[in-house]
Amino acid sequence: MRKILICAVLLSIAASPAPALLPDEENTIKIFKDVSASVVFVTNIAFQQNVFMDVSAVPQGAGSGFIWDKEGHIVTNFHVVNGGNAFLVTLKDHTELEAKLIGVEPRKDIAVLQVTKSLAKMIPIPVGASESLQVGQKAIAIGNPYGLDNTLTTGVVSALGRSIEGIGQVTIHDVIQTDAAINPGNSGGPLIDSDGKLIGMNTMIYSNSGSSAGVGFAVPVSFIKRIVPQLIKYGKTIQPGIGVQILTPGQTAQLLGDVQGVVVRSITPNTPAARAGIEGISRDLRTGRLLLGDIIIGVDDMPIKNYDDLYNALDRSKVGETITLRTYRNGKRSKYRLELINVF
Repeated sequence: MRKILICAVLLSIAASPAPALLPDEENTIKIFKDVSASVVFVTNIAFQQNVFMDVSAVPQGAGSGFIWDKEGHIVTNFHVVNGGNAFLVTLKDHTELEAKLIGVEPRKDIAVLQVTKSLAKMIPIPVGASESLQVGQKAIAIGNPYGLDNTLTTGVVSALGRSIEGIGQVTIHDVIQTDAAINPGNSGGPLIDSDGKLIGMNTMIYSNSGSSAGVGFAVPVSFIKRIVPQLIKYGKTIQPGIGVQILTPGQTAQLLGDVQGVVVRSITPNTPAARAGIEGISRDLRTGRLLLGDIIIGVDDMPIKNYDDLYNALDRSKVGETITLRTYRNGKRSKYRLELINVF
């Protein structure tokens, strides 16, 4: 009788259903199942030569990425691939594929790789929108922190419209802040909403220790949707411009000291700037002295203090649109209406 009771209890335990999952848990599990196969591990490899002229391949960094299309294009951060001579992409099933660098946009920390084998395994990530995001909505990061592949962390959109200093020497605006744990190795991986769609690419963390402090940043998908197709088609981005070359900050400081504005160095012929009569630096043939031309101090309603300001002012416009350029030359302020052209 005792044996019968024990068996009955064991059968009852075995037959009892698993605890019911909360709706939010079910949502997270579904997203991971649907999206994780679109997330990859990216290894950056450098070629090194020793004194005997032997060349060896040395992994010098790693990060995450995500599959963009069925042609094998992989999107990741520029800083993940920067300085690499070769690249490996590892899929969720641990298939390792050699990848070719297609194009980079350092100023938005975006890069595109491409693999040409195992294309049947390419599952493009569902792409969402970032323009309608709200603080407090769910955010999920999937990546390879510390090389731990297919790691999922959850959180919320902590803030919108943040600005961070990018690796490309300019500020990246409209960045998404999230408290989903992001650690080294997450860079280049996707930030996903509760619908399982891409809303951003995890780019950096704010931390004194180098580990997640609950303050992570992601480049919004609106940038990615605009830039990635250009990198795939041209290998570089379409950059709106007016046809001027400018002094670098170092050159400006050396020649002129602390100047508020961007100094025009030269003008490209047959461009809007040339036709408008904007002038660069010239030299007085009689005295040999350098003569300053125009200093750009504003674009539309935005004051321009440096190259960062100028880049972002032009970047918010499109080729073919018209801007009002404000300059200062020889004690006189001027305005020019200029159509933006593609300067790559």
